[in-house]
Amino acid sequence: MRRWWRQACRLLGLIVLLMSPLSAAAAVPSAWLQFWSAYQQHFIDPQGRVIDWVEGGITTSEGQSYALFFALVSNEPQTFARILSWTQKNLAQGNLAQNLPIWRWGKQDDGQWGPLSGNHAADSDLWIAYDLLQAGRLWNNEHYTQMGRSLAQQIAAQEILPMKGAGPMLIPGEKYFRFGASLVINPSYLPPFLLASLADALPDGPWREMSKYLPRVIAKTSPHGFSPDWISYSPDRGYFPAPQGVEGRYNAIRVYLWAGMTNPDTPGAKAVLDSLWGMALYMKTHDLPPLQENYQSGLVQGTGPSGFSAALLPFLVQYKMPEAAKVQLARLEAERSPATGLYGYPPVHYYNQNLALFGLGWYNGAYRFSPHGNLRPSWDRLSASPAGFRPVTDPLSRHG
Repeated sequence: MRRWWRQACRLLGLIVLLMSPLSAAAAVPSAWLQFWSAYQQHFIDPQGRVIDWVEGGITTSEGQSYALFFALVSNEPQTFARILSWTQKNLAQGNLAQNLPIWRWGKQDDGQWGPLSGNHAADSDLWIAYDLLQAGRLWNNEHYTQMGRSLAQQIAAQEILPMKGAGPMLIPGEKYFRFGASLVINPSYLPPFLLASLADALPDGPWREMSKYLPRVIAKTSPHGFSPDWISYSPDRGYFPAPQGVEGRYNAIRVYLWAGMTNPDTPGAKAVLDSLWGMALYMKTHDLPPLQENYQSGLVQGTGPSGFSAALLPFLVQYKMPEAAKVQLARLEAERSPATGLYGYPPVHYYNQNLALFGLGWYNGAYRFSPHGNLRPSWDRLSASPAGFRPVTDPLSRHG
């Protein structure tokens, strides 16, 4: 079965080979723009609300934060403004400069539509702050810059907890993540490029120290080269299993995605990537990524959805595994719906599409990040060319 699948993927790979970041980069972003357009038609309403249809039509701050990023990558200031306006009005009491956004909005028990939780999702808060700062820089919009700075300062004041031995840590949400001296953290909440950018934009904040500690956090929480979704930390015990379990699944896949997307010249980028050697070794002997991994034992189970394949594209490029990347591209092409332009089998979930937008966008050259974490979209004349990104030096050599 594996041989048949690999042969089929290689045949399909011929079809999608032109999508390689080493081929005509100028034409590649148009394919990504078509995908982004299909995403907007399916998931974003005219008000700028990103809808998770699989979860009953809810909206999350995560979905809004990612949509803002993709609107910036595609150079769509009106789309960005519409998504931002809905986010402010409905998730942040009308003012992101003064209020952290709630994380979940939808149909309430009484049939009305509104907030479903007063809790916050710290990773989405970080992404929104980053989006605003980058939009202010790229579009020369001081209003966005000041809003992004204010939001980042709120996060620093309300969602960062100094932890002895681990540096400042991001509290995932207002509730359910602190137990005495212990804090439950999520490694996927900390993209290296995002921390680097915030450190550059707000040097007086905790971001530079967080960025400095991040390689150690990833290394300590990935003893077998696989990242967990959640893990606990206390100064006395160090890192230990979180109440949510020891598996890495839909959260952890983003750790590999962010590591692959990060500029190799970003401080700590190589150390983060090197700590995730378990996934790279697995992909050397398997066609498709696993659905979940046990970070304590290194045991893996199942096969992840197409979004996982897309998420690993930058990671595989950085690990100098082009053949494995082609297999993932072929899988995506095989699971793409001509009717919708989206990836995967029904029901089509917005999160899977977000992973694909990130992975394919980076792979196809729609955007890159500078060593300081600033966004370099393909439409910006100062952006680096896709070929300008080199892979790290054989990270697997020390792991056999």
